[in-house]
Amino acid sequence: MDKNTKYTNPLVWQRADPWVYKHRDHYYYFTASVPEYDRIEIRRSLTLQGLGEAEPVVVWRKYDSGPLSANIWAPELHYIDGKWYIYFAAARTTETKEGLFDHRMYVLENNCANPLEGQWTEKGQVRTKWESFALDATTFEHRGVRYYVWAQKDPDIAGNSNLYISKMSNPWTLTGEQVMISKPEYPWEVIGFKVNEGAAVLKRNGRIYISYSASATDHHYCMGLLYADESADLLDPASWAKSPEPVFQTSEANGQYGPGHNSFTVSEDGEDVLVYHARSYKEIAGDPLYDPNRHTRVQTFTWKEDGMPDFGVPVPDAADAHENE
Repeated sequence: MDKNTKYTNPLVWQRADPWVYKHRDHYYYFTASVPEYDRIEIRRSLTLQGLGEAEPVVVWRKYDSGPLSANIWAPELHYIDGKWYIYFAAARTTETKEGLFDHRMYVLENNCANPLEGQWTEKGQVRTKWESFALDATTFEHRGVRYYVWAQKDPDIAGNSNLYISKMSNPWTLTGEQVMISKPEYPWEVIGFKVNEGAAVLKRNGRIYISYSASATDHHYCMGLLYADESADLLDPASWAKSPEPVFQTSEANGQYGPGHNSFTVSEDGEDVLVYHARSYKEIAGDPLYDPNRHTRVQTFTWKEDGMPDFGVPVPDAADAHENE
């Protein structure tokens, strides 16, 4: 039996850019972009599969105007030094300028034990060296140092976004150098748009792995992989190697299109789990960003003998999954 029959996909309907975090209280916490792009929700469950039925709690809503009033994208929930943080991107308009949205990155904080309760406080914008399109932040700790990884438009580099890393002085402030560790360069990274975004971090086998997503958000969307030795200087671009091929991509045979913007968690019995969104069809009417049917999916993955992750291919949805779409 395929080990990936343990979960029924889609896990959560109409939730793109999914983030799942298993906390020490044994709950799985889930947040993602909602189709209306107008709010941030969190839900939790003691099982991964149960997230699909869990009641979402709205913890923050967009403003009517100003820099936090449009296109609330890709929230991530992190637990740092006894407090909860949500990293997300927001814009002041849904309009684009020279093909780019107006997103900046923001942080919320909550010191309640349960992030579905308590008060979320706005800690403000995460300031980078440019005031330009920026989104999809994540954070991780390594050897006592907290790092921030995000996607941003460098005004001097063609394309939508590259990936950057910086140290942090606290969970909402960057400090020191801000270094580019990847830009769209391979043919599979530049279809439709030149995009590197949606980073997620995995530490294993003596390496730091950063998965990311590339190309436009239609069926060309796919995942790439960066990796560095755990003892390397993570702020040195030369420390990072990039897989020359996608590590996870559309499977027409399995009816999975544009898989990406992933996160990582572990199963109830400790297996590694890839969390991602994908569509069940290829042809999209209008702008793919406003097609709501990027559903959250999960599947376990394994490791190769050389220490690299093996994500496989996106598994098929449940046989009856789309009867009522």
